Amino acid sequence: MSISTMRIMLVLATVVVAIIVVVPKRVKAVRAFFVFGDSPVDSGNNNYLPTISKRIGSEPTLPYMSPELNGQKLLVGANFASAGIGILNDTGIQFVGIIRMFQQFELFEQYQQRLSAVIGAKRTKKVVNEALVLMTLGGNTVFVSFYFYDGVFKSTVFDKLNQTYKAERLYELGARRVLVTGTGPLGCVPSQLAMRSSNGECLAELQQATQIFNPLLDNMTKDLNSQLGAHTFVSVNAFLMNIDFITNPQKYGGFVTSKMASCGQGPYNGLGPCNPLSDLCQNRYAYAFWDAFHPSQRALEFIVDEIFKGTSNLMSPINLSTIMVLDSNI
Repeated sequence: MSISTMRIMLVLATVVVAIIVVVPKRVKAVRAFFVFGDSPVDSGNNNYLPTISKRIGSEPTLPYMSPELNGQKLLVGANFASAGIGILNDTGIQFVGIIRMFQQFELFEQYQQRLSAVIGAKRTKKVVNEALVLMTLGGNTVFVSFYFYDGVFKSTVFDKLNQTYKAERLYELGARRVLVTGTGPLGCVPSQLAMRSSNGECLAELQQATQIFNPLLDNMTKDLNSQLGAHTFVSVNAFLMNIDFITNPQKYGGFVTSKMASCGQGPYNGLGPCNPLSDLCQNRYAYAFWDAFHPSQRALEFIVDEIFKGTSNLMSPINLSTIMVLDSNI
């Protein structure tokens, strides 16, 4: 496996999903927020999660390993995500110190024990049951499955997605509102244009791999909800949320381009991470991508809007606005 591929795995090219939460006036308490998954929601890699906390009138959700996460701050929630992991435990095997999904769930159990020591077991159960949970996972495994087989995506890796994804484990641990995000247009990110595209077109094979994985994930959430008899899991279609402003950037508030990253090196600024030696654009608001892998803050604002009010092809079975209204009546 090449160094470039390893870098891709480390920073998942899934388009980051940002969430706006509107708390009805009758709800006095701010609901806790828990985050699981890989690099797009690893709070060391982006700054949209603090934006979520600001929108719900709370402090930023801290990484679980933060020494500042103790006492009353535990009530805000916690971020358990870790860059480089995948659905399968052997994804990211070359990286040291990553927190795989089964370990993130173990830490969530530990979190509940710590919170119980502060507010008691009964209140802790209520906090977890009423919390909003975000789970972003899969892009790294799609990449590995694609590149390991020399550009041929092996969908058989996901034949038993219900067993390997482990979303139901969150329900067992008390979560009742879980947003599950699919992968974005992986073949269109600047890193792929720089390494594999001949004239700036999206990589068709990787796009196809993404569109094989996402419906499987959507079916998984539907199966789980059917078993539970509730809208516990909500499927977030990150691909559709992003493909329009990628293919038609000028339509979205003055984007100049969706091919070149705002910060990076090489063709399309798609080689390597953003660092002090990178080429940096003068107006980051004109770019759909911030770096070789992740969308810009302005692009996230469009995604936020879709998650809040998106129709069933984007948010299934219900969008976040509906969730908040329903939960305010409980």
